[in-house]
Amino acid sequence: MEILAQYGSYLLLAAAFFGFIMAYGVGANDVANAMGTSVGSKALTIKQAIIIAAIFEFTGAFFAGGEVTSTIRSGIVDAQVFAAVPELLAYGMIASLMAAGTWLLVATYFGWPVSTTHSIVGAIIGFGAVGVGMDAVHWGEVGGIVASWVVTPVLAGILAFLIFMSAQKLIFDTDNPLASAKKYVPFYMVFAAFIMAFVTVTKGLKHVGIGLSDNEGLLLCLAIALSVGAIGKIAISRLKIDPDADKEMHFTNVEKIFGILMIFTACCMAFAHGSNDVANAIGPLAAVVGVIQSGGQVLDKVALDWWILPLGAVGIVIGLMTFGARVIQTIGSNITHLTPSRGFAAEIAAASTVVISSGMGLPISTTQTLVGAVLGVGMARGIAALNLSVVRNIFISWVVTLPIGAFLSIVFFYIIKTIMEML
Repeated sequence: MEILAQYGSYLLLAAAFFGFIMAYGVGANDVANAMGTSVGSKALTIKQAIIIAAIFEFTGAFFAGGEVTSTIRSGIVDAQVFAAVPELLAYGMIASLMAAGTWLLVATYFGWPVSTTHSIVGAIIGFGAVGVGMDAVHWGEVGGIVASWVVTPVLAGILAFLIFMSAQKLIFDTDNPLASAKKYVPFYMVFAAFIMAFVTVTKGLKHVGIGLSDNEGLLLCLAIALSVGAIGKIAISRLKIDPDADKEMHFTNVEKIFGILMIFTACCMAFAHGSNDVANAIGPLAAVVGVIQSGGQVLDKVALDWWILPLGAVGIVIGLMTFGARVIQTIGSNITHLTPSRGFAAEIAAASTVVISSGMGLPISTTQTLVGAVLGVGMARGIAALNLSVVRNIFISWVVTLPIGAFLSIVFFYIIKTIMEML
């Protein structure tokens, strides 16, 4: 208690700084999840992708990032274990941010698309189990989170497979693919817009003091989705396409239409990513702020200070703008060859999975979700369409991330604890 009273402001500054570093790492590494497929399918240039991602990552983090944050903050370790020694919770959460942030920057430097969720969850488990005791960890909660890491890529893969096959059947396998694309693509846009609007209205608006009933929220989501579909239909109708061209040219023109759709789904994926992964940076930060501001009381629920979500959102944006291009290449080009239609199927499947999971408060791995979706699209074309060596390397990076996060967190925890005891 005395340590928090005497050095609380310094611990708060440290937590804010490393929370920002962690958010920077999230933006630098995980931007590939939001933008890799768009760049890989040539629907967007890297510069265009970064601009779009900056806007929608920030929006998702700020408006819809609070739900998952509570799970990261208090769902993994038992906060009440720290009631007698609340400073240990502050040390541990700062150590977790340091550990996960360090690993993300190293992985990004080498172009490895690792899971930021694995990094921070592993770090929190590490300091909780070793620094305090095995009983401090909510193993049941952890089990649910780990299960979601397995289930969500499979769900995203199945959904991507089904979406791609529906596009194949409704558009590419018809006598007039161009007319079919003009007919059906706006419906895909309506679906994507509804998913994006739903989480914003149901989970995000409460953070800015706007409350809507369930029916009002549903009607608003439908209105937004239908508006987006109408705008998409107008945009598609303005494309200059020769209707008398041969079928091969029709396929090329259909991909142009999906290119428009990819821009929209890129926005969806960036929003979904921001809403889910900002928690990895600001969850531990929120725990430290709660302990210090309450004078050492360890509370299961604390209100997010006004500056916490923007700090995480800004960190994500700066990370992706300055250091994000390295990992985009891996997911966008190296797993399987992506066209706009394939990239669309992967992105909207991943965005839907992430947004729904985020709304349920599950801190899933967007990396695993999107890779699962890309694999689903690749599998629709046969196993030969996948670069299995790249897939293997990605899986290995996932496996090592959690133990590395835990190990670094334990090291940093004891360093911080030793320094504070010497003061």
